[in-house]
This record gives sequence, structure tokens and C-alpha cells, in this order.
Amino acid sequence: MNWDSIPREEVGDGIVRQLVCGERVMVCRLQLAANVVTGVHSHPHEQITLVERGRVRFTIDGMERTAAPGDILHFPPGCPHGATMLNEPVVLIDIFSPIREDFLPQ
Repeated sequence: MNWDSIPREEVGDGIVRQLVCGERVMVCRLQLAANVVTGVHSHPHEQITLVERGRVRFTIDGMERTAAPGDILHFPPGCPHGATMLNEPVVLIDIFSPIREDFLPQ
């Protein structure tokens, strides 16, 4: 597979998501416009996020951290987290286990 062959879904203003699923793991590629904010949230899924492009200010369990290309973040199940894209487009790779059923097409 190649990301160019994976369908794109606009899931919010300035947010485009692509999904690849296995039996117990899901990989999401998110393209986010500059200054997009994803509110603080939590979920029962373990998440690993890879920053592919751009800079992002993450809020993780009440603490702030700026991440740049090459950075990797781990969010244990139930960990409150959110992100603010800085002054440039951002590409994130999110890996979830188990699969986020709420992200699957209806």
C-alpha cells in the first residue's frame, strides 16, 4: 500500500484522515491545517503518535509539550490529551490498539 492509494476523509474543518486497519491495530494519517485545535479528550485505546511534518503543541495530562518532525509520543489508555497545530500544516501518524471502531466508515 501507499498513502496515495488510501481514501481520504474530511473529518473536521482543516482535518483530513486516512485509515489502514489490521485485526488489532489501526494506523491513521492525519493532515491538519495550520492553527487547527483538537480539544483535550481521552479514550480507552493505547495511542502512539509520530510527527511526520510540522510543529504541534500537545497537552498531555495537563502538561504542554511542543513536538516536531521525528518526535514520537505515547498516550496510555485513558490519558487526557489534545493538540494545537502551530503556524504550519501538520501531518501526524496515529497508531491505535485496539482499533477505534468509531473511526470506521458507517
